[in-house]
Amino acid sequence: MRRADRLFQIVQYLRAGRLLTAHKLAERLEVSERTVYRDIADLQASGVPIDGEAGVGYLMREGYDLPPLMFSREEITALVAGARIVQAWGGAQMAAAARSAMEKIEVVLPEKERKRAASVQIHAFDAAVSMAVRAKLDDLNLAIENHHVVHIEYADADGAATNRAIEPLCLLYWGKVWTAIAWCRLRSDFRMFRVDRIAAMDDRGETFTSAEGRGIDDFFATLPEWVEPPRSLI
Repeated sequence: MRRADRLFQIVQYLRAGRLLTAHKLAERLEVSERTVYRDIADLQASGVPIDGEAGVGYLMREGYDLPPLMFSREEITALVAGARIVQAWGGAQMAAAARSAMEKIEVVLPEKERKRAASVQIHAFDAAVSMAVRAKLDDLNLAIENHHVVHIEYADADGAATNRAIEPLCLLYWGKVWTAIAWCRLRSDFRMFRVDRIAAMDDRGETFTSAEGRGIDDFFATLPEWVEPPRSLI
């Protein structure tokens, strides 16, 4: 990668507003941490408002006027495909947000990249996800974000119904069904609940605090070695 391209990529990573360490930037750019430190210093010297320091991390101050977004062909394909999949299989609010995000991105894309986005031939059909499941996905996603306890009426594979109070941790899509990964207060353990088997949900505003041994990383640690946990994209 040319140095100019690398500097541009650093700015693009930092413009997201999240603290990134030199180690993380070095991994993404496939260079040494020393190279990242040198590039950051050069960007700062040129007037780019990057705050932070070695050993802590770096972020971009708000209000910096950046050039239009530039994406590679592969990045555009991934963005369009991801947005279409969320529109087809995600919650109703997720689908609307995906459409809105793509519209905002297209506005700032140069003409050539905008045409490239429109030409991506990767599509997804939404016949498998009912509106009821879409609504539950949105509600569960909000509960996860706000750390809210959710009371559910749930039917297992044999049709046996139970009432549970759960601390939802994440949503996982398995290609056919959505599951909510949660700490189940009834069983005092992690459980996976198929969203399409949740008959009713009630978010009463009760919050929970992630306790040691009950977080999503703790759940992933219980999975067999051949199951690779999802990785954060940012």
